[in-house]
Amino acid sequence: MCDIRYFKSAYHNYEVAEKLIQYYQSDELYLNDVAYNLQQCIEKMLKAFLECKGVTVPQTHSIRKLVEMSKNNDSVIVITDWIRDNQYEIESWESETRYNFDVCLEADRIRKGLKEVRKFLEANDMIPVLSEKITDEIKEKLLKKMPKTIQIRNDFEWNCYYSIFKNRL
Repeated sequence: MCDIRYFKSAYHNYEVAEKLIQYYQSDELYLNDVAYNLQQCIEKMLKAFLECKGVTVPQTHSIRKLVEMSKNNDSVIVITDWIRDNQYEIESWESETRYNFDVCLEADRIRKGLKEVRKFLEANDMIPVLSEKITDEIKEKLLKKMPKTIQIRNDFEWNCYYSIFKNRL
């Protein structure tokens, strides 16, 4: 079942991370929360695209497993080089930052992660403004491919449906 609320939730995690980094002075807990939200954003995006492909996604926080599943199931998600190259580190941000209060992340590394996750979202057209790829003609084609019960309410939703259906247009 393809539910764009997964995409919205992933983007929300990114926005939370973006806001939290502003409060970081020297308190590692803020960095931990930023890292956790970045990991959640990536995990949810991978799962959302798999679900839209019709793949039943197991309960896992393993970025490595989800990247491999995406590749094996021809998911349309664009996995950036940074995510591919840093899967192990990103994966550790889920559990290490929540349960190990002694973990010390590098602020520069987390800031780099924030920029790279933004690139990942942009590469998949998961942005709040309408992607320049979506013309009126594309919108018409999309509406023909989608169930009639779906109501698109904003640019982010147009971007979601475009990303899901772009290979079928």
